[in-house]
Amino acid sequence: MQMLYDSESFVVVQIHANAPEESAPPPTVPHMARNGFEIVDKRSGKEVYLDGSWAEMFQQRLSAWQLNTPSQQEIEDTLEGYSGLATTPISLH
Repeated sequence: MQMLYDSESFVVVQIHANAPEESAPPPTVPHMARNGFEIVDKRSGKEVYLDGSWAEMFQQRLSAWQLNTPSQQEIEDTLEGYSGLATTPISLH
């Protein structure tokens, strides 16, 4: 897990769901990779988990930001667009 962004309104974390832990034994059953991004809207107290094609699109946005550094307002506006998908209360997290 890696924190990518933290502001008064949003938190974005990249999750490497199947990353091996140092002390964990190797799995006996293969697991499907569920790597993705968690976006928490602090204002509403809800989160959305992006995986699959949603995560790929979000990763493309992050890659574009590395080439052309956005303003904080541009980042917040982008995350605001994802906040409509946030339906899971973080208290259930």
